[in-house]
Amino acid sequence: KFVTNSLPDNGFHFKTSFIEKNNMALEAKFASLSLGDESSIVAAIKADGIEKSGFVANIEALKAKAGSSDEAEAKSGLTTVKAIAEGAPEAEAINKECLSVCLDQAAHKSADVRKLAEEAAFAICKNVNPFALKTLLPMIFAKLPVEEKWQVRELGLKCFPVFNASAPKQLGKALPECVPEITACMWDTKKQIKVASTEAMRDAMSVIGNRDIEHMTGQILTAITKPKEVPEIMHKMAGVTFVQSVESPALAMVVPLLLRGLREKKIATKRQSAVIINNMSKLVDNPIDAGPFLPLLLPALETNAEAIADPEAREITEKAVAQLKRLKEMSDKQAAIRGDVSKLDTEYMAALDKKDADGGLLKIIQHASIMSTAMMELGFMEDTQWKKNVSKLFAAYVSADKAEAAVEKVREEAEKMLIVPDDDDDEDDAEELCNCNFTLAYGTKILLHNTKMRLKRGKNYGLLGGNDSGKTTLMRSIAQNQVEGFPDTASVRTVFVEADIQGEQSHLSCVEYIFHDPKIEAMGIPVEDVRTVLHTVGFKPDGKAKPDHAVSTLSGGWRMKLALARAMLQKADILLLDEPTNHLDVINVAWVKNYLNSLDGVTAIIVSHDSGLLNDCCTNMLSIENLKLRSFKGNLDEFAKVNPDIRAFFSLKASSKTFKFPQPGPIEGVKSKGKALMKMARCDFTYPGNDSPTLFDITVQVSLSSRVACIGENGAGKSTMIKLLVGEAEPQTGDVWKHPNARVAYVAQHAFHHIEEHVDRTPNEYIRWRYANNGEDKESLVKVTMQFSPEEEKLQKTPYEIQFTDDESGKVSKVKKVVSELMGGRKTNKSKEYEYEVRYLGSTMSNGDFLPQKTLKKMGWEKAMKAVDLKIAQRSGLYVRPLSTKNVEEHLEDCGLDREFGTHYRMSALSGGQKVKVVLAAAMWNQPHILVLDEPTNYLDRESLGALAGAIEGFGGGVVIISHNNEFTQALCPETWIMDSGHLETKGDADWMLKQDVKIDDQTQIKEMTDAAGNVSKVKGGPKKLSKKEEKVLVKRIKAKIKNGEGLDTDEEEFAFEKDLL
Repeated sequence: KFVTNSLPDNGFHFKTSFIEKNNMALEAKFASLSLGDESSIVAAIKADGIEKSGFVANIEALKAKAGSSDEAEAKSGLTTVKAIAEGAPEAEAINKECLSVCLDQAAHKSADVRKLAEEAAFAICKNVNPFALKTLLPMIFAKLPVEEKWQVRELGLKCFPVFNASAPKQLGKALPECVPEITACMWDTKKQIKVASTEAMRDAMSVIGNRDIEHMTGQILTAITKPKEVPEIMHKMAGVTFVQSVESPALAMVVPLLLRGLREKKIATKRQSAVIINNMSKLVDNPIDAGPFLPLLLPALETNAEAIADPEAREITEKAVAQLKRLKEMSDKQAAIRGDVSKLDTEYMAALDKKDADGGLLKIIQHASIMSTAMMELGFMEDTQWKKNVSKLFAAYVSADKAEAAVEKVREEAEKMLIVPDDDDDEDDAEELCNCNFTLAYGTKILLHNTKMRLKRGKNYGLLGGNDSGKTTLMRSIAQNQVEGFPDTASVRTVFVEADIQGEQSHLSCVEYIFHDPKIEAMGIPVEDVRTVLHTVGFKPDGKAKPDHAVSTLSGGWRMKLALARAMLQKADILLLDEPTNHLDVINVAWVKNYLNSLDGVTAIIVSHDSGLLNDCCTNMLSIENLKLRSFKGNLDEFAKVNPDIRAFFSLKASSKTFKFPQPGPIEGVKSKGKALMKMARCDFTYPGNDSPTLFDITVQVSLSSRVACIGENGAGKSTMIKLLVGEAEPQTGDVWKHPNARVAYVAQHAFHHIEEHVDRTPNEYIRWRYANNGEDKESLVKVTMQFSPEEEKLQKTPYEIQFTDDESGKVSKVKKVVSELMGGRKTNKSKEYEYEVRYLGSTMSNGDFLPQKTLKKMGWEKAMKAVDLKIAQRSGLYVRPLSTKNVEEHLEDCGLDREFGTHYRMSALSGGQKVKVVLAAAMWNQPHILVLDEPTNYLDRESLGALAGAIEGFGGGVVIISHNNEFTQALCPETWIMDSGHLETKGDADWMLKQDVKIDDQTQIKEMTDAAGNVSKVKGGPKKLSKKEEKVLVKRIKAKIKNGEGLDTDEEEFAFEKDLL
């Protein structure tokens, strides 16, 4: 009775005549469709499938009925569509086509039809497989334009809240397509559309899945319809700390707001938008997520980068442009590497062996492809997940086994498409110590986000990154077991080596310091073993560094060797070395290199700005870039070949940063840049407790034109000599002199001691605190050389015979008096000698009495006179630049510290490199005439080092530098002081300063200053040099005034003293 037609490779036979008969039956039923028929249609589909039942062949007839203008036909059609959506999920790929018709019927004249249309549309949206959501969106979007009837548009918008309940994750992934469509409707004049679109957007926002911004969704929603609110909302958003990975849903929600912010007239809002874009884009783990938004944001940012007038806002915008360009490059690269997901339908045809598929099978394949793409986007890649969601779609065309096999084959191909090869894939068979993904933050600042770290035994990894990128924080977090996924430091012995010894440990002897480490104590290492290891690194009873002397007596180089000795005793599996060559001379740097290269089976992570160390010791490089840890096999040179930007590690001239130091002002009485401002003559110095002196017969001088490099091996006495020169210590024999009006900036070798008492202040607050008393430097007054000795205090209390001359009678009398204090005043007498204002013991107020410098020195007040000189010198620096928050902020930026860190971060949250910049900026605030830097290259990356070199080159004062960085000193210093075991030898062009004998008078003088309120006032310049004729006239005028008893003004009085007219 039946003709059997075998379809090739189906796995089973269709009974053709039976199918044709069912087709005719369903066609007839749809032709005369009435309410009540829907149950039999659903039953037929479930019993025979979508193809055999004739549903595929008759879908157009159903659409015609559901879309009819006749009320009865429309009601029966829509009821059937709803019943199939709810009762026959296997038909969703075909039945979904009716959604467009349902939306159109929202404008039907019959209220019952409109109600059924809404129910049918919601039934399709609610019951479709969640992964098939994107198959419905084109039909909804097509009904949203303003040309459509408002009822149709309203129903389309009401579908989004349905998706929110039935497919929240899938809706989230679809937001990049949905948000622009919904946003356009929120501006509609029709109240119903406004309400529906607002509700749709609110529901869409609830599925973004980003905790950092979900609390702001209401404000973002407001900003869409109220542009005036944008600046305020942007301001709040700029304060958000982004921690969570940023994915396409969050981007879809925020990008419209950011675009509006970029187009605002206010520069502040444009700037905030750029900051948010920069911060968020760094947290995009999957660059492809950002792909759709980059063509929108990049042009707007680039326009602002060219058009914004404010330099700082323009710089911020340029940074955001650079970051987005990097993200675009990664997105394009990932898109090129990944397979083309749009070709999944081709993969399905091949897997099913249906390359010429058409009709219902083609629709099923297209439906399955979109579902599969959605599963790929959300990471649903398990075989069971695909079998459950996709395989059953093909039940009407192939056997279950063949469907599952085909789906699995496509899934495997899809997995390959998602693979992005690791740049650090290593064929090495060395033991893997660590392979983890983690996020690292310091306070509110994200340093590394969802990044991978893979370490192998026996490898030396150089860790690269700019100042404040998180290098030291990463190593300290590893040592403290705070990196998720990193092996416990108890099972893999991990030791962190840093040279900075805490103040509370500095009184310990070297041996005691070793045992102060709880890990060493727990290991029960004998004292003899400790002494043996210390001996191997150079700590000997008769050596420069003695094992039983206090740590405080050690130079920086020996402190680093002490830290290395402690690490050696722990027999580490992983050594974490933070600047291991800091403070070390050439000999000890070579020792460190040999030690690292001799280690067997030990893994080292090394942070260093020493390119030689990274080249000679490293097998791999780790680079912190845009919150990610990038890995590379090879040393620094090899890494630079593929990353040319890293050339700044090799050349100071390659630095893109610039520092700018304030120029020193004029010094009263100094007309030549070659005149000495600081001197040491025949100075010896011995540390307390030591038998032999550290320094012998030191004689040096420094002028405004000095450019001196002080070099020598560790422990030779370089830093000690500098401490004597700047007044941090006093010599036992010899003289140290400084011009009373000269200002000196000193940055110590252990630079952080300047700020360790102020870590709870911001850098800006610290500088304002330090110079708050009329520009006086609080730190300069606590030096050893400013504290009175017992002998001086005794002299001060001893009455001293002072000679007075009565102005009227000319009578000379002698009185023994005791000076109780110096009042801070100073003037020049006829002999061009300074006199200082004093108050005598027993007097309750100052009577304007002045005593000569020589007299006060005999009375024990020499240090107090120096303090007065220092205050006067410092105040003269303050006048040009008042101590305001804005001025300090600009000064910190000139010294390389971003205003973000300078004004808004406490110093406890700053990196080592940033702290050095704070110390440098604080020392330079009062516009010093002499700059003394002890190991300035420690902690600064090459970019900052190049900028520092540039600032020193342009600095108009004298410079003395202690450094082991030969490249740095050679570029700057024609004169060299060589310290060898306490003896000093000078080399190079020591007389070059005489050739720089530029007359101070000829230099550009400061002519105006700006106060904290922005008011500009003229600065009175130095006295004009008079011609002989002018001088003669002035002498005559002053003599006449003196004769007539008239008062002289300041300039006339100074001239009169100079010419002995008074």
